[in-house]
Amino acid sequence: MTRVLIADDEPMIRAGVRAVLSTDPDIEIVAEAGDGHEAVELVRLHRPDVAVLDVRMPRTDGIDAAAEISRTVPGTGIIMLTTFGEDDYILRALGCGAAGFLIKSGEPEELLAGVRAVAGGAACLSPKVAARVVAHLASGGAGDRAGRRAAAREKVAGLTPREREVLSFLGSGLSNGQIARRLHVVEGTVKAHVSSVLSRLGVENRAAAAVMAHEAGVVPAHTTENG
Repeated sequence: MTRVLIADDEPMIRAGVRAVLSTDPDIEIVAEAGDGHEAVELVRLHRPDVAVLDVRMPRTDGIDAAAEISRTVPGTGIIMLTTFGEDDYILRALGCGAAGFLIKSGEPEELLAGVRAVAGGAACLSPKVAARVVAHLASGGAGDRAGRRAAAREKVAGLTPREREVLSFLGSGLSNGQIARRLHVVEGTVKAHVSSVLSRLGVENRAAAAVMAHEAGVVPAHTTENG
C-alpha cells in the first residue's frame, strides 16, 4: 500500500487529486493539507511514502515545504503540482529534493503513474515539463544558453556510453524498471548506473539529471514525444 499526503490550498483541487488517486486500490490517502506549513507537520506525523504538493500555497509555499520535508523526513518522496506559468518555481524545486513534477492540466493516469514511480524510488519529470524548463533557461540569452549547453555536454561527455544511454532514458521520464526492459538488464543494474550518473553529473536527483539531459541534447525527440 502506497501512503500519500495531498497539499493544496484549493479544496476542489485536493478533491480532484484525491478522486484520481482513490481509483487505485493500492494507494491510501493518509492526510490532506491546505498550506505548506500544515503539509510539513502532517508529513512528520504520518510519514507518507509520497507527498503531492502544490507549488503555490499560503504561509509556506510548496518549494519551502519540499525542502523541509526532504531535510526532516527524507523517506517521503515529493511530487510538485505545477502549471506552465510557474517555470521559476520548477527551477527552485529542482534543488529542494522534489522527485516529480506534474502539470495540473495533465491526464489522471500521469498522476497515478507519478505517485507509483516516486513511491518506487524513481522520478516522474514529465518530458513536457523538462522541455519547458530548458526553454525557460534558454530565455536568458544566446550566450547564457550556449554556456549552459556547453557545460552540460562537458559533464555528459565524462559518462560511459551506457551511462549516457541511461541518462537519455532519465530525460524521457522512464522508471528504473522501464529502463531495465529497454536495456535488457536487471533493475539493480540500472539503479547502480543511475547512482553513478547522478554522482558524475553532480546533481542530487533524477529530475535534475533529466533537465541536464535535455540541455545536453541527449534525449531522442521521438522518446520525448511518446514519454
